[in-house]
Parts: sequence; structure tokens; C-alpha cells
Amino acid sequence: MAEKDIQVREKKEVQTQAETTRNIPVYIPAVDIYETEEALTLVADMPGVSPDNVDIDIRDDQLTIRGTVSLEGEGETALLREYGVGDYYRQFTLGRIIDQSKIEAAMKDGVLTLTLPKVDKAKPRKVVVKTS
Repeated sequence: MAEKDIQVREKKEVQTQAETTRNIPVYIPAVDIYETEEALTLVADMPGVSPDNVDIDIRDDQLTIRGTVSLEGEGETALLREYGVGDYYRQFTLGRIIDQSKIEAAMKDGVLTLTLPKVDKAKPRKVVVKTS
């Protein structure tokens, strides 16, 4: 396997605009975005977040994703911590090609998948040339 095949990426902490009542870091989830003729698919990694703790909000063409981690073992003292535990926050501006009323979300094993369907006028189509 070549060195370029696997790239380690550190978690990036973000400062959100909103005040938080939890004293834990907030991270930017790693995201992949795929496009087909019908939709965009956004895949976000949010390990430790259950489906009940995901909040997806669309307001003024802004898509906001928040994931809250349930803290376990609060009575314990960490001796060594190599993995940063925290909440997740990311925002995207949606273009006019997205049909905001048809956005769907699914969460499995800490991976959030959003399907962002395109509006009909944004979908590519073939124009048939007629002969008279």
C-alpha cells in the first residue's frame, strides 16, 4: 500500500457561534459528498453519536448538523487520552438545486447519511430533436 493511500487526519475543533452548556470540545465532522443526476449524498462521520442525539436544521438555506455525544464513565479519572471525545457541528449553504422539502437522513454506526434531492429543473435531461 502506497503512503498516499491512507492519510491520517486529526480531528479539528470548532468554535460555534452558539453558547454551549456542556464543557466538552466541539469537532467538525469529516464529510464526503457524492453527486448523481438525482441527488447529492452527504456522509458525515460522527463516532459516538446515537441517532437520537443528531439534530439537523434547515433555515435560510443553511443546513446545520449537530451531534451530541453521551458521556460515559463520568466518575472516572482519565490517565491517558488519545481519542478526543466531543460533540459535532457543521454548517453548509444549500444552493437552489436542492429540494429542501425532500431531504432525508439516516444514521448507522456513527455515520450520518443525508440525501439531498435535486429540484426537477436542475436534473440533466436529454432533449429530443424532432423532424417535421
